[in-house]
Amino acid sequence: MNFQLEKKFIFFATNNINKFNEARKILGEYKIAVGMLRAKTVEIQGETLEEIARMSAEESFRECHLPIIVEDAGLFIRALNGFPGPYAAYVYKTIGNKGLLKIMRNLNDREAKFESAVAYRSTGMNLPICFKGNVTGEITLKQCRRKNNDGFGFDPIFKPLGSHRTFAEMSIEEKNNYSHRAIALRCFAEWHKERFKPK
Repeated sequence: MNFQLEKKFIFFATNNINKFNEARKILGEYKIAVGMLRAKTVEIQGETLEEIARMSAEESFRECHLPIIVEDAGLFIRALNGFPGPYAAYVYKTIGNKGLLKIMRNLNDREAKFESAVAYRSTGMNLPICFKGNVTGEITLKQCRRKNNDGFGFDPIFKPLGSHRTFAEMSIEEKNNYSHRAIALRCFAEWHKERFKPK
């Protein structure tokens, strides 16, 4: 892909259509079109979100040689010493929201933080570059969703500060006003815009 086309079009390596739709809305604000590229099913493990995102971006770029972003997110619960952290996807798959609420049923401290790392890799870069975002909030006592909307991941049990609703009760546009992923994607989009600004 040539440099001029990369200015306006990138790919998002993910299997999660919800993440892709959120990213498409954000990047559209910056006139960056994004295509969804199905990610390989191998789950890369690491100690930090940034490490996982960078490794995933490098792996995806080696496969396709296209300008690509990869996003990894984690849920860090204060009363659980930051658990599940970068292992949030695995914990969600194994015990889900009900399991996490059960672990926390006797805890008064509900503070939690969602973090996101977006890594970008394209031709002409030696290593992926990473952009981060986070949002503080709390774990609710029960799952809360909008009618006809299941939410995804831990969204039904996370309520950001400044809102009386969980992420799963929000529209994409409203969630993008708060979310960790939106913050990281906007950081990327600002950098991307500067990168292609005429000298």
